[in-house]
Amino acid sequence: MRIRPHVRSLSVLATISFAAAPSAMQATRNIQATRDVKVISSAGARAMADACTAWAEQNKQIVAMAILDWGGNLIEFHAMEGAPMNAIDTALLKAKSALRWRRPTSETNKMVRSGENLAPTFMNDFPQPGALPIMVNGQVIGAMGVSGADGEKCAQAAIDAVFKGQAAASAR
Repeated sequence: MRIRPHVRSLSVLATISFAAAPSAMQATRNIQATRDVKVISSAGARAMADACTAWAEQNKQIVAMAILDWGGNLIEFHAMEGAPMNAIDTALLKAKSALRWRRPTSETNKMVRSGENLAPTFMNDFPQPGALPIMVNGQVIGAMGVSGADGEKCAQAAIDAVFKGQAAASAR
């Protein structure tokens, strides 16, 4: 399998405790002890920031963005000239919310506003429109949050430009 330069593969080893009983040992022979996890590379995240910036410039908008990996680690962030002082923090909070809920923050916002699910409000999330999870082959590999104007459109343009149709922005 060819790995694209903007996505790395990482094996995660599961630690398993065994009981001394032979039946428990027998059952563990059939488990999958590792799995492959896609990870957004630094170059991929930088390319997403550049693509979002280009989209914003073309649409005469000023944005800031934050890109997280699958574990919620900040990989890349950028604020265009003229972005408000809190813009990167807002983008980061949005990205964390999209990653946790595995859906666009506009959807989470609708759930909170309708009263369907208020959990994001007491879990210290920021369910404001502007962030998308990034899915590759059914795995959430990260999220991109954008503060300013049409944040989700900017994030979608970046995902489309970098992953060229190989990534989706929803876990459903």
